[in-house]
Amino acid sequence: MLDYILAHLPWFWLAMAIFMSIMELILPGLTTIWFALGSLVMIPLSLLPIPFVIQIVIFLVISVVLLIFTRPFAVKKLKANREKTNVDALIGKKALVVKDISEFEKGEVKIDGIVWTARSDDAVSIKAGEECFLIRVEGATAVVGKEKPQENKE
Repeated sequence: MLDYILAHLPWFWLAMAIFMSIMELILPGLTTIWFALGSLVMIPLSLLPIPFVIQIVIFLVISVVLLIFTRPFAVKKLKANREKTNVDALIGKKALVVKDISEFEKGEVKIDGIVWTARSDDAVSIKAGEECFLIRVEGATAVVGKEKPQENKE
């Protein structure tokens, strides 16, 4: 089997690129795509008289360098274009307290016409009629605060 692979190295690297691409579709995390790209780089390099062991080392170096230096940029870019939906779209929105919220008692807030059970993020009492902001949602409870949450800029 090894002799067959060594005789057909460009096809081996193409198969590796396809396999790694399929793995990227199956596994989340944007990790194996860099190994697929490393495999594609190896296709023309495999036509040169480079020993197979050295080719594997080159493949690993290229893939790891791509993973370390380009993955954070790609993840950041992909997250930036993602539109918030459902509950995530409510984070940071203004809410009207319709039932008092105290340090020890949950109250209720109205956000976009929907009444939510709510508690204070920092254990501060908020009276009915006051405005606050949705910080996060824990289960079916809105966690609110008097200050608008900062946007997460990773």
